[in-house]
Amino acid sequence: MEEAKKPAAKGILMTEGPIARQILAFTLPLLLGNVFQQLYNTVDSVVVGNFVGKEALAAVGTTDSIINTFIGFFSGLATGSGIIISQYFGEKNEKGVHDAVHTTIALTFLMSLICTVCAILLVPAFLHMMGTPKDVFNQSAVYLRIYFAGSMGLLFYNMGAGILRAVGDSRRPLYFLIFLALLNIGLDLFFVAYLGLGVAGVACATIISQGASAILIMAALSRETESYRVIWRKVRINPVMTLKIFQIGLPSALQMAVTSFSNVFVQSYINHFGSAAMAGWSSYGKIDKFCLLPIQSISMGVTTFVGQNLGARKLDRVKRSTRVGLMICFGIALVIIIPVWLAAGSLVRLFNQSPDVLSYGTLFVRLEMPFYFALCINQIYAGTLRGVGNTKAPMVIMMSCFIVFRQVYLFSVSHITESIIWVALGYPFGWILCSLCLVLYFRHTNLEKYRVAG
Repeated sequence: MEEAKKPAAKGILMTEGPIARQILAFTLPLLLGNVFQQLYNTVDSVVVGNFVGKEALAAVGTTDSIINTFIGFFSGLATGSGIIISQYFGEKNEKGVHDAVHTTIALTFLMSLICTVCAILLVPAFLHMMGTPKDVFNQSAVYLRIYFAGSMGLLFYNMGAGILRAVGDSRRPLYFLIFLALLNIGLDLFFVAYLGLGVAGVACATIISQGASAILIMAALSRETESYRVIWRKVRINPVMTLKIFQIGLPSALQMAVTSFSNVFVQSYINHFGSAAMAGWSSYGKIDKFCLLPIQSISMGVTTFVGQNLGARKLDRVKRSTRVGLMICFGIALVIIIPVWLAAGSLVRLFNQSPDVLSYGTLFVRLEMPFYFALCINQIYAGTLRGVGNTKAPMVIMMSCFIVFRQVYLFSVSHITESIIWVALGYPFGWILCSLCLVLYFRHTNLEKYRVAG
């Protein structure tokens, strides 16, 4: 009697084969998924900007730094979980993968409750802190309260997608994100264009879509046959694994949350120039996020690749992946920068046709684009360091450059000049400094000593 065939594993082991091909094969679905994820966020701005007005566009756009403060914290913890899972997976330690996955799910449920309650209570304080203008304040508050009321769906989706990506499966998160984006677009148009619900409509569309995607990805993990399958009766907090997740994930979580929180103050400098500047900055921000996706996706691919190969004790492949990832990123940045710089005005026009908004948005896009090469450097080197389990160094360096330096710079230039150009340059100057610091640190680091699996 023939033995029943076991279903093929959907995870991908990256410890053998051509490095560039493996990184690209993993990254392409990840990139497409990130594009669709950003698409549904961008559609919110396009719909309110065209069907409601520039104040609504400013209200939705100005909330990004507040949302990212809370969501960024849990994304950092997801990074920690993913690094541990990828190293255990590369080591072929099934018990380690099992324990890490089930502890991650339990922590997600507990901490998403805390996030929801705290975020809703702190919404007015954040908006006042940013100096949000009166014509935008109420709409921003409505959007944020609804968004955070349904944030559990987003957090569960992000954690579930992080588990799949840690074992090399970037395809299924892509399929779920395509569904999420299409559903969100349809609901945006229905709630705003048809029912006239304004910013409340786009917030409701977002949380419904995120909730549906969370259900899909949890169902996929529950039906899995490998060691990363979620068995709900076994979901519990393992103290030892929790400690490992926080040791690796907490630095990334703090970096993402505090950096996003610091952007609340950056936004306050933009708010000083009025709602047209706010809407222009919001439009640039949505374009910028699309342009960053390939670079961030390659960085995430390098992190997973490094984690698996360090788990398998293949340090030579770890070092080579950094160089390969950097060359890929430079090539991608070159392809992005030129057409986006040339088409800046047309891209901003998608969000709003007001002459003042177009002027500000085009200025911001053309000012920031040439500095993307610096972003390539800091994203790839930080991705490698996180992959080996060293999340503290990227945290310290990035927080120093993106928070301390940037805030000192903005405070200084705001007292010297009234030009919004110098305010906007605070971002690229921080990218350059961060890249220099990470390169110097990386060259004097023994990568293998940070291995956390085992």
